[in-house]
Amino acid sequence: MTPLVTAAVLLAAVTHASWNAIAHRITDKLVGFTLISGGGLLIGLAAVPFLPFPAAGAWPYLLLSAAVHMAYYALLMKSFRLGDFGQAYPIARGSAPLVVTLLAAVFAHEVPDRWAAAGIALSCAGLTGVALWGLRGSRPDWAAIGAALATGLTIAVYTVVDGLGVRASGSSLGYIAWLMAVQGTVIPAYALWRWRRETYARLRPHAGLGLLGAALSVAAYALVLWAQTRAALAPIAALRESSVKFHSYRDFTGTDACTSAGSPCPGPP
Repeated sequence: MTPLVTAAVLLAAVTHASWNAIAHRITDKLVGFTLISGGGLLIGLAAVPFLPFPAAGAWPYLLLSAAVHMAYYALLMKSFRLGDFGQAYPIARGSAPLVVTLLAAVFAHEVPDRWAAAGIALSCAGLTGVALWGLRGSRPDWAAIGAALATGLTIAVYTVVDGLGVRASGSSLGYIAWLMAVQGTVIPAYALWRWRRETYARLRPHAGLGLLGAALSVAAYALVLWAQTRAALAPIAALRESSVKFHSYRDFTGTDACTSAGSPCPGPP
């Protein structure tokens, strides 16, 4: 991995942590995800006329990735509902690079050498250690841990799917624009169906913050997709998950339940 690619992934990690922090400042998680996903949709639609159309071979990956992202959002919300953010999120993000390593070896024929494998394992151990530290002195909530691990599996799957897709697309920017445009329709559509005439009133107080989160989210994943065209998938995944280290769990632990302030968790989008 070149210094430029490394810098891009680290910048993506910081940006990813930033949009997650914004999302967690919005108490109603469906409001937050609707604004961020809908903002990504608007950015994607605004960008596609000016970017190359992804090659035909990339579209099966792009559509599969959009579907897996929906499963990721649903499982992430369930993880937050069952356990606190400080435990669920590191387990989800920390388990993903190990699965990416296995999937990349099978589908991309990328087998890391001993040093790269050791680095990936060390990164995953450090990230999951954050969650284990939060469990000290208490009985593990196996339902929450299972949901977090399932979330990590979806992260790994869409990471590899997008890695293969962006390489086949011919344009990392064209791929990310169309991915945002396709996947960004589902959560806003669900929110509109659920809230109907209340939609505007619910979204308006957080619109600026949510749209900022959307811009950061798109930028973060665009950097990762570009990096995946320049280096192996597993090391990028491990380096990207360093975003967990940039989060301040003190603010979220015990206060990030979806039911806080009387706002119930949304169902799967």
